[in-house]
Amino acid sequence: MGTGGGLWELDGDQVCPVEALTGRSLTALAVDGARAWAIVGGRTLWECADSTWTERATIEESEATCVAPTPAGLLIGTEQAHLLRLSADGLTPVESFEAIEGRDAWYTPWGDPADTRSIASATDGTIHVNVHVGGVARSRDGGQSWAPSLDIESDVHQVLAHPTRAEVVLVAAAAGFGLSQDGGGSWEFVNAGLHAHYLRAVAVAGDTVLVSASTGPRGRRSALYRKRLDGDGPFERCRDGLPTWFDGNIDTACLAAAGPIVVFGTEDGRVFQSLDAGERWRILVKGLPPVTCVSLD
Repeated sequence: MGTGGGLWELDGDQVCPVEALTGRSLTALAVDGARAWAIVGGRTLWECADSTWTERATIEESEATCVAPTPAGLLIGTEQAHLLRLSADGLTPVESFEAIEGRDAWYTPWGDPADTRSIASATDGTIHVNVHVGGVARSRDGGQSWAPSLDIESDVHQVLAHPTRAEVVLVAAAAGFGLSQDGGGSWEFVNAGLHAHYLRAVAVAGDTVLVSASTGPRGRRSALYRKRLDGDGPFERCRDGLPTWFDGNIDTACLAAAGPIVVFGTEDGRVFQSLDAGERWRILVKGLPPVTCVSLD
């Protein structure tokens, strides 16, 4: 669990701080088999191997926003919508991402340049990159070339590749829950059952999809929902063990699933867990600094 004041590991019911990162602000986390990666303070890349965290690289120009292992290597997204790749020589720009069609139209509502917000790698090697606000870019050749795969105005906040089905790609967006069943070639939005369709996070737990929804960027009346991924039914509110409403958005990177296990963290320092794909919940820990990212090993 990455927070604004350090990294915490949960083993069973024991919550332990990672001493090497105590007091540091975590930006992003990713697990890659026996290794884990963290972006710290937006400016440094850390690697965990054999339970030991070490600083691996410095991010010199734009601050980093997300990190993900892919077939093209470890990719880091940054502010101003850039991509970096980790190699033996350090971090190098992914130049092909700079040439993507439609890049000139990327924007933010407040006038700053767009940022790379999330990265997802499908089981067939396809890489999906979410730009805010710039839709989703897709590469099918290991990052050598990119093409847009979702309309910019959908205002995507997270893209997620299904953990076992390469053709299934999901997004959480201001336009709602987006689903592609052809690897990002076409999309449909499903919002039935949601009290509002402003979504920040999405996860897949077995045959269940979970999303966080609120009335807008400030996170008022925020809640978690679930539905069968392949079903036609509406989203159902997650209630058992959760507050009626959350005061802030359950944000991008703060909701994660592995099999039936789901966890999420909140900006007021609470972490919740479900062992049955979101049907019932319990609080694991409270009183942490604001949770900024979570990952399941």
